[in-house]
Amino acid sequence: MTTGEFCKEEIHSIDYGIDFYAPQTLLTPDGRRVMIGWLQNWDTITPPQTVLPWEGQMSLPRELEVKNGRLYQNPVRELLSYRIGDAVKGEYVLNDEEREINGISGRTVDLTVDIEAADLSDIYHRFAIRFARNDRYYTSISFRPGESVLRIDRKFSGSRRGIIHQRRARVEHENGRIRLRIIIDRYSVEIFVNDGEKVLSAILETDVAADGISFIAEGKAKINVEHYNISLENIF
Repeated sequence: MTTGEFCKEEIHSIDYGIDFYAPQTLLTPDGRRVMIGWLQNWDTITPPQTVLPWEGQMSLPRELEVKNGRLYQNPVRELLSYRIGDAVKGEYVLNDEEREINGISGRTVDLTVDIEAADLSDIYHRFAIRFARNDRYYTSISFRPGESVLRIDRKFSGSRRGIIHQRRARVEHENGRIRLRIIIDRYSVEIFVNDGEKVLSAILETDVAADGISFIAEGKAKINVEHYNISLENIF
């Protein structure tokens, strides 16, 4: 730092998801460095005959910090003002099952899930959340603690076969404990892992009527959830 010379130490992806490209940053009047990217990928651009009247969209503005030599990203704090209604909160234990939780659904959602082993002597094998879900389609985020791998998968989302559907990230954990903050905005999802240590983003082509959310455990997992609906109607 004293010489003003940048020295590369480690290489990390800005976003470990499917769609994130050409990020730009700005400095806010209160001194925050904020980044916005294009939620699209040259390998996933859909053909002109797509039924959707758009091609890609912008990401949430993300506040950037550097901690312990790593870039951390989190939604700008102003997003808290977009929450509407009461939160749905609770602690649940899942044991080799898929479960829906009353009050947790939607396609404009701010959902935080803390996951950990319900039994430290027998760490769960896999945990997953399916969203933008109906009887036919869904997108999922899943974590296998034995491999320390978090995966986003949209191959059942209704998108065409000839594009990328999966990406993965290595996530350090202790006894299967991780935190996911999932922001769903109609046709996109941005997943912030362990308070911004990593992010996975993707475009969703699933019709907005598919608004179910379910939680899956292979083994026994304990989760704490906090769910808010979000809206722009009262902001502008």
